Amino acid sequence: MKVVGISGSPRRNGNSEKILRTAEIYFKEQGFDFESVLLSKTAITPCTHCDFCKKNDFCNQDETANSVNNTLMKADAILVVTPVYFGGMTGQLKCLADKTLPLRRNGFQLKGKAGAAIAVGGSRNGGQELTLQNVHAWMLVHGMVIAGDNSHFGGTVHNPYDDDVSGNETVHGTLQSLADLVKRFNE
Repeated sequence: MKVVGISGSPRRNGNSEKILRTAEIYFKEQGFDFESVLLSKTAITPCTHCDFCKKNDFCNQDETANSVNNTLMKADAILVVTPVYFGGMTGQLKCLADKTLPLRRNGFQLKGKAGAAIAVGGSRNGGQELTLQNVHAWMLVHGMVIAGDNSHFGGTVHNPYDDDVSGNETVHGTLQSLADLVKRFNE
């Protein structure tokens, strides 16, 4: 069983990447393979809606997005961690989400995979739930099955992650819920 974790943050070693490292430790302890995709190390460009992927199963403008898409196809579950930017996901993550269109157009290749999201805001009510809904909408368009945090939408954390005790509980609840869902799928 494989989980792919995506950090949607353009910042290296920020809250999103710290949470992803926590997720990696958790999933490996549960017996999963885990692979990280750090958007801080990529340069995925916006989709220009050229429709090349309507007739092909890849993007002719972005090899990085194609590489990430290949990684996502191999996953049993996808975990997205993103900071909140103006009440939504980062531009970098939105560019990646848009570039997954070939996966949908060519046989719904993410359909049935488990998904979960964690959002980090600047304050307790910093737009995390709306951001989670944005990520969940992307997952639902692909036909994915979404796990929450056993209580709400998913992980909702405020900056700094290390100091947010109740936010950490939602992170761990999200990780547990996602692991349980994948295990159930593989029974």
